[in-house]
Amino acid sequence: MEVLGIDIGGSGMKAAIVDLKTGEFIGKRKRFKTPQPATPEAMMKTVVKLQKHFDWSGPIGCGFPAAIIDGTVKTASNIDKSWIEKPLANMIRKATGCATRVMNDVDVAGLAEMRFGAGKGHDGTVLVLALGTGIGSALFHNQQLMPNTELGHIQFKGDIAEAYAANSIRENEDLSWEVWGKRLNQYLVEVHKLFWPDLIILGGGVSKKFKKYEKHIDSRLNVIPAELKNHAGIVGAACQFL
Repeated sequence: MEVLGIDIGGSGMKAAIVDLKTGEFIGKRKRFKTPQPATPEAMMKTVVKLQKHFDWSGPIGCGFPAAIIDGTVKTASNIDKSWIEKPLANMIRKATGCATRVMNDVDVAGLAEMRFGAGKGHDGTVLVLALGTGIGSALFHNQQLMPNTELGHIQFKGDIAEAYAANSIRENEDLSWEVWGKRLNQYLVEVHKLFWPDLIILGGGVSKKFKKYEKHIDSRLNVIPAELKNHAGIVGAACQFL
């Protein structure tokens, strides 16, 4: 089965046709800048541009940076506030004429890692974290997703956790890998107390640099880097049709 996977982010909207047997792209991906302001009307126009680029009439899976319940947007931390309570799945369906499924962007990236990447074959409790501008999360138990966990927003060190341990904080405060790695470890220990995951998978761009901070993470936590890197969002968006 082939699905057009769309990964919507704060700076870019990316898509590719995904072969669900292999988790591989069919052809090249396409990226457009996320319109600013990122209003529903402007972003729907970009979704249609992506559809037309691929001349696509099959199913569309979409990952979106918000909590999603029954295809409807419930939060808006990094997108325009006018998105709240918008029926995203129905909007894409009407704009494209395609069967559509939508979920939180990190939840779909987690789906990809569990199906084709670092979490493949792992039962028990697995936590996938995306370390970037913020900290996104996807929690699985026996391969089943528990959606919309948003663990970057838990209270930690007098603020939300991502204000202390996100990769953007490392960059903005020019933290060494040691200092940031120790911060990240403190956060991971806290999250581990809540769910006792058997495995923690670290995604986001910083997963490529895992060796630089691995030694600062408690070895008892069983932390490994994600495998799919920048493909996870698109592949996972398509995985909603598995």
